[in-house]
Amino acid sequence: MKILLVEDEKQLSEALAQLLMKSKYVVDTVYDGEAGLDNALTGIYDVIVLDIMLPKLNGLEMLKELRANGISTPTILLTAKGETNDKVAGLDCGADDYLTKPFSSEELLARIRALCRRKGEIIIDNILTFSDFRLNLSTYELEGRKSSVRLTLKEFEIMKYIMHRPNRVATKDDLIAKVWGFDSDALYNNIEVYISFLRKKLLHIGTKATITTLRGIGYKLEG
Repeated sequence: MKILLVEDEKQLSEALAQLLMKSKYVVDTVYDGEAGLDNALTGIYDVIVLDIMLPKLNGLEMLKELRANGISTPTILLTAKGETNDKVAGLDCGADDYLTKPFSSEELLARIRALCRRKGEIIIDNILTFSDFRLNLSTYELEGRKSSVRLTLKEFEIMKYIMHRPNRVATKDDLIAKVWGFDSDALYNNIEVYISFLRKKLLHIGTKATITTLRGIGYKLEG
């Protein structure tokens, strides 16, 4: 799962990023609203953790722009403000949740988990299903008609991403940004290697589903 963290207090941002990564989230961090908007408009994130008081573009303005552009990524607002009207303003701008500083790390993680459960994908008992196979989001196991196999972290993130977008193209650039991060030096060859691994594992579990290559564009999961 990929999280965008938009927080201008760098010490707090680094601490939150470490917390999220320890919980096995992939995290991109930016420090102002304009950079946050640019990243968030890609639509590759599962959750956005967004401070309100930001330079260049504040969190509420950024959120309004996102919603106006059709980006519905679940968003938690972080702020030192605790007044009721501030909370109402944030929710009216399209926030899904609101957390007042200071807050406990356990509460932030719990709220992120709650937002993920409300995202709208068809996930039952932490199982994501497509065609005749399924992906266990807790154990990283790919389960088919013949057998099951455990995925590595990168394989899991790629498979989850394309399962959320069945029969739609996932570009190589999107996959690199989603799985490795915008600042990564990962190459297209890295994606090709992991797609090859996943194809072999799909064959191993006996599914009819395939990952199709669209030359020069990306990949599509088809059943």
